[in-house]
Amino acid sequence: MLRYTATEFFIPIISFHEQASGWSAFINRARDREAVIRGYQMFERLLSDFAEAQIISFDSAAADIFNSLRTQKVRIGTMDLRIAATALAGNLTLLSRNLVDFKQVPGLHVEDWTA
Repeated sequence: MLRYTATEFFIPIISFHEQASGWSAFINRARDREAVIRGYQMFERLLSDFAEAQIISFDSAAADIFNSLRTQKVRIGTMDLRIAATALAGNLTLLSRNLVDFKQVPGLHVEDWTA
């Protein structure tokens, strides 16, 4: 029996931004039709996957926390810091394999379920 249901998980909009940016760059660098086709197929898959997910917004509370973390000089990438701020604003546990960076964020509860 599963311990959690799908309704208990959220994906930050920042993750969509990162993946969409990556596939957009892939398409822009494509040098042949197969690569362009693959890029757009991945965009379709991305759209489909995110359409089925519960998305958590980057709102004013997350933006305030992000700015505070920046002021505190938390030294992780901008997108990861936005993800962390979103989790903190929602009082959520962040699931990630990237414990090295996320453990640097004060007050953030992060777990790696792949270990």
